[in-house]
Amino acid sequence: MAFKHSYFYAVFWQRIKRNRLALAGGCVVALLFLVSLLAPLIAPYDPNGINAWQVLEPPSVQHWFGTDELGRDVLSRVLYGARISLKVGFVAIGIAVAIGTVVGLVSGFYSGIVDAALMRVVDIMLCFPAFFLILAVITFLEPSIWYIMMVIGLTGWMGVARLVRAETLSIREMDYIMAARCIGCSDSRIILRHILPNVVSPILVSATLGVAGAILTESALSFLGIGVQPPTPSWGNILTSGKDYIEFAWWLSLFPGLAILVTVLAYNLLGEGIRDALDPRLKR
Repeated sequence: MAFKHSYFYAVFWQRIKRNRLALAGGCVVALLFLVSLLAPLIAPYDPNGINAWQVLEPPSVQHWFGTDELGRDVLSRVLYGARISLKVGFVAIGIAVAIGTVVGLVSGFYSGIVDAALMRVVDIMLCFPAFFLILAVITFLEPSIWYIMMVIGLTGWMGVARLVRAETLSIREMDYIMAARCIGCSDSRIILRHILPNVVSPILVSATLGVAGAILTESALSFLGIGVQPPTPSWGNILTSGKDYIEFAWWLSLFPGLAILVTVLAYNLLGEGIRDALDPRLKR
């Protein structure tokens, strides 16, 4: 079994290395992690430090990304904004994956009435446009990063549930599942020991792609003013402050916009690469 696992990881890593776009995405994601962890050390200024003498200064040697309408260093705020965006992305997708995995496993394993009932709930949730549902919920709550993470997670689990259900329906008909039933294994043991490990791969791909969507959603909410509230820096609310000065202070919109673009693109490339590497039909 150990040899089988080591061979699987070796093949997976070889496929990832051959995919230059996925490798580039992984490097960018790793760099973002490093930046978010070291932001207090590498940020040149206090992200909330106001300087009335340096308002709306263009990029320079002193301020690489310029300053905003309050004289705050944009580079420092973008670096600290990475921490918020990554935190929202991972916590929100963690909630979505946890709910979706449980619903998908239970639905696919038991099928029948249980499957029909859970899938109707999924269908109902999918009828509502996700972003407008999030907007409606956030409107009635106090603006908070924790509420944002929970709402994004609670409205984003349906795709994971359907994916896990489809995999479970296929796996539960395998011979080793029938053998486990014959020797008296309980349903919970079969689900946790025999089915769940075999659906981890599609879950991982879905989670990687989902992080990009969660970051984009958080940035959109912050841009609309109902996400992360100032003075806490996030890429979305930096863009909000920049839209009023876009005609002559282009750097306020350019740099946080590029940060969002690069981050979302990196996660999408990494997710696509992982999906290709885990596809057994590819013999590369």
